[in-house]
Formats: sequence, structure tokens, C-alpha cells
Amino acid sequence: MKHPLTGVLCSLIAVGLLSACSSQRYSATHDSAPSNVPANIENTPDAIPRVEAKSRGGNPPSYQVFGKTYHVLNSSRGFVEQGIASWYGSKFHGHQTSNGEIYDMYAMTAAHKSLPIPSYVEVKNLSNGKTIIVRVNDRGPFHPGRIIDLSYAAAAKLGTLKHGTSQVKVTAIDPTNTANVTTDPATKRQYLTPETQENSRQTSPSIYLQLGAFNTLQNANRLQAKLSHQLALLSNIKQLEKTASTLYLVRIGPYHTMAQAELDQLKLQRLGIHHSHFVSQ
Repeated sequence: MKHPLTGVLCSLIAVGLLSACSSQRYSATHDSAPSNVPANIENTPDAIPRVEAKSRGGNPPSYQVFGKTYHVLNSSRGFVEQGIASWYGSKFHGHQTSNGEIYDMYAMTAAHKSLPIPSYVEVKNLSNGKTIIVRVNDRGPFHPGRIIDLSYAAAAKLGTLKHGTSQVKVTAIDPTNTANVTTDPATKRQYLTPETQENSRQTSPSIYLQLGAFNTLQNANRLQAKLSHQLALLSNIKQLEKTASTLYLVRIGPYHTMAQAELDQLKLQRLGIHHSHFVSQ
């Protein structure tokens, strides 16, 4: 079952409409391929990464689908994820995507739950080694266990159509990086390799996520245990001597990239911890 998020988010004001509209888009039990498949669709050129501003629609801080809250990342930099890819086709062809564009199942696009819109990602099929580049302009999939919904053309090129899903690795591409540009042999167009992006995003290892400041070590230990048990995040407690008392700071880090810190901050939000903030030492 393919579940792209319906595109009614023309601005942040429209976020409230999401729950009402999604009930119609996700009530279907299946999707389908086009009746007349274009010849050589598996040779559709990859999306070409370019610098784009965030869409006015589709980028609320958070949104809900089927009673579950999802949080949108501030940036796609450093984003890497492995899981199951699915696809969506003719059922949604011609309908709006989450940022108000018209979904074209023959374009190299995709839907993702948390990446900023638009974003560019490299998707690698871990079973056959094929790799594609797609532009994320929609929300979804909301089927349990799936991390990205590919357009029909993207799924055809990646070899996902036969079984309906594929085990994939999704890596964000940063169009602002100009070093070590790679040429796509199929399209003769240039794009930036994920490895190059990661190397260019190194930051000081003194960046931490601070979750709380407590007057007692017992309360600090309680939060630290919660992090370890529910999210498998290793935290540390920094003792800060004040004039009249002692504070115990619960922190996660240090981080070598801001992207790693942002991903852990997203995990914390899903756990219900919304007051973490970045600190440097």
C-alpha cells in the first residue's frame, strides 16, 4: 500500500487541514501501474540536484497522520537512512504533492516523512546495487517500516517494481557543495557525491545536545536512564558548580557534525523531549 501525503500544505496555515485530507488519500488499499507503460522507463534520467529554497507548503515543524506526530528536519545535511522503499503510481498521478506541486509518476521524485521539501537524495537498492537520485517533494510513506516512497519511474529504474518494495540506503545530497563533482554517465550531468558532502560538513567536536539541568543527581540519573533504555542514546552528566548550589547537566555528545546532532534531536522529540538545545564547550 502506498501512502504519499496529500498536498494541501500551501502554507503553514494549511497544516491544520492535513488530518482531514489524509483520511481520503490513505483509505485505499492498493496502487497501480499505468495502463500504458512508456518504453525504456528504466532509463529515465536522474533528478539533477540544485539549490532550492524550502517550499512554503510541506515544511511545518511537525504534522500528524493517523494520530501519529511526525517532525520535519531543519536540514537534510548528513542524513543517511536504511530501510524499505515502496512506490506510488497512477492512483495519485495528477494530484497535488505536499508542497503543492502536481505529482508526476514519470518524474524522478519521492516522498519522505521528515526531510525538508524539496531535498535531493541518493537511493541505493541494496539487493542489486542500482543507484538513483530523486527529488523529495511529498510526504510519506506512512505504512509501518517503510522509509521512502518512490515515483513509478524511480521505482522502475531502481528495480523495485517487481517485488513492490526494496531494501535501500537513502543518502542526502547537498547541492551547495562544489568540491569533487561527479558526472552521471547516463545523463552526462553533474552532481555532488554524498561522501564529499560529509567530508565538508565537519564541525568542532565540542557540540552537545543539552536536555536538562537538575538540582539533584538523582533526577539527572533518571533522565539518563530513560535515554539509554528507550533510545539507546549514550548521555553524560556534567557537574556545574554554582555560587550557592550545584547543577547537573544531562547532555548527549560531543558531535562531529551538526547533522548527527539534529537527527538525535529528532529522536528526542519523538520520545516527548522537546526542550533540548545545542551547547558548545
